[in-house]
Amino acid sequence: MEQFSPPFLLRSLMFVPAHNERLLASAARSEADVLLLDLEDSVQTDEYKQIARKNIVERVQHNEFANYHIFPRVNDRESGQLLKDITQLAIPGIDGFMYPKAKTGEDIYFIDKLLETIEYERGYEIGTFKIIPIIETAAAVLNAQDICAASKRVIAVAYGCEDFISDLGGIHDKEGTSLFTARAMIAMAARAHNVAPIDTVHINVHDLEDLEQNIQLAKNLGFEGMLVLNPKEIPLVHRYYSPSEEQVKDAREMLQLFEESQSSGKGVALKDGKFIGPPMVIAAKKVLAKHDTIKSKNNFWD
Repeated sequence: MEQFSPPFLLRSLMFVPAHNERLLASAARSEADVLLLDLEDSVQTDEYKQIARKNIVERVQHNEFANYHIFPRVNDRESGQLLKDITQLAIPGIDGFMYPKAKTGEDIYFIDKLLETIEYERGYEIGTFKIIPIIETAAAVLNAQDICAASKRVIAVAYGCEDFISDLGGIHDKEGTSLFTARAMIAMAARAHNVAPIDTVHINVHDLEDLEQNIQLAKNLGFEGMLVLNPKEIPLVHRYYSPSEEQVKDAREMLQLFEESQSSGKGVALKDGKFIGPPMVIAAKKVLAKHDTIKSKNNFWD
């Protein structure tokens, strides 16, 4: 399958109730990387779900979200709404779909084949539409690897902590102890299958100090970005999930030293007394690629 170039920028993925025109207009002025145009939890009744679909189609066709990755959050396959969601929204300008309540890889395989059928019928390249599953139950956490590996369309997997805690029968403590194991398992499962792990929402949207602590923990565990509920969270999220100037400088220096060692025939490069091996070279290239992608996006806003 052909890969997107540059890769998807997934620092901030912001939920927007797609039936709410005021919030849709506000989202189009935000600096989020991904807009998760919601058709599920925040949109109740069939009437409002159809209004939400219509709003998405109209705004996408008028290029109102041209500088964003667009992933509508569809309804799950037991809802009776999924086919309507996919058939109406599998259009140019939509990058893919966020699939909620993923339980096993079978759920992802199902939506993969549904998308394949629509792509074939409409003449789109097979694999055009990507998938971001949300892991929201204890069973899903245990099946995280299966979910990540179920389709090549899966570019990221997100953690839905509130549903998870409810399913677990646990307590969402301030320290995040009850979320830690699931966070770590999801991050490892994602990285094992070259999928980006996306951390859960931070429900106390006005407590930016607590948000910062959660981001630091998630980043230490290997997360690539996080789900966002409010635009005020985005600057902090982007600061932590973007390479710092020092990291960019170190990455460039590391690649230069490595290339010099290869061209001179030394075969070994050292930085600050540490051996520069292939894993460090790969990491440095990822840092610079992400930096370039962010720079391109920032140029748009400037």
